[in-house]
This record gives sequence, structure tokens and C-alpha cells, in this order.
Amino acid sequence: MVKKKRVRLIAEIARKVRAYRELKNRPRDSQRYALDYETMKRPFTGKMLPVLAWEDVRRESRLFSLLAGMRLFGVGRVFTRKSWLEDHTEPCYWEITKVKVDYTAENMDHGKAWGVLTMKGKQEDEVREVDKTMYHDWRLLPKHEEQKFRDFQPLPEPPVRYVPYPPLLRAMLLAQLGVGGVVVVARPPCPPSPCCR
Repeated sequence: MVKKKRVRLIAEIARKVRAYRELKNRPRDSQRYALDYETMKRPFTGKMLPVLAWEDVRRESRLFSLLAGMRLFGVGRVFTRKSWLEDHTEPCYWEITKVKVDYTAENMDHGKAWGVLTMKGKQEDEVREVDKTMYHDWRLLPKHEEQKFRDFQPLPEPPVRYVPYPPLLRAMLLAQLGVGGVVVVARPPCPPSPCCR
């Protein structure tokens, strides 16, 4: 005979209430990423920003600092990051499609944004959440430069002509070619892979 499991309704309700209170008391992004610009510390955690980031923090803007001052919170506009402009010659940018602003934050400079990422000239298919919005290196692309970024055609990747042999197969081939006391110094040429024929 199977023993029935006792349903503990009060304990289950108490667990849900604790989970709800924990969710409600969770700090908002505006609290977690708030920054004291004089001491360069985050008040919530007490951690100091890296010294190398101080110059960017003073000169550059966060994404939502830019979005808050725009019509429709910048939906349809193109944003890039200073680090992408320095690291890549191909255009890298986000095209914003949806914005959810945290209205409780001071100056409304926190929230979530979604968009289509184009990295090194290759555009992704699906819309996803913009990451690293609290970094101080976001830039708005001027309207006259947006089309130049969008029209960029990336160079096609060259096809893979040769693939190296796996180690065991290479050892077997070298052993077969080295039969008869002849020592083979050069590597045997790799045949073209079947995908490139």
C-alpha cells in the first residue's frame, strides 16, 4: 500500500510569501548601479570602479542617459560603443527596437532595452536584450552616418581548403609511408575536405 503524501497548505503558502517578499525587496538596477562621481564608488556595494574606467565615466554616457532625452526613448535609432569603434574596423552597433524604462530611477536613466545586434558587419536574426547598458561608453550614431553603417557589406570568409589530419590518423599515415626503413620528414599533403569540392 502506497502512503499518501500529506499536502501542507500553510507551509506552501508561507514559502510563496517568502519568495514574493524576497523578489519585492530585491534591489533595482538603479540602486545597484548608482555611482558617486566624486569618490567613484557604488553606494549599494561600496566597491570602487577600476581607475582605468574613471576617464570614460566622466566623459562618456550610459545607454539610458542617452535614451532618456530622446523621442520615443530612441526606438529605431542606432547606438554603438566607444570600445567597439576602437577595436573593430567593421561596424558594430545595436538598433533599438523596444525600451522599458525604470520610472522610479532618478532621471530615468535605468531600465532594459532590446534590439538587433550587428557585430563586425553581420546582423543577427532575432531581437535580444541589450547587455552592458550601465557601461559608460555608449554613443549615438548621427542620422547621416546610420545609413553608411547599415550599407556595409562584410567580406565573404574564405573557404577552408585543407583540414589537418587528426593525430591518430596522421600517425598511421606516417607509419605507412615510413615502412621499409625510409624516414619521412615532410608531412603528407592533406586532401581537400568534402565540403569544399
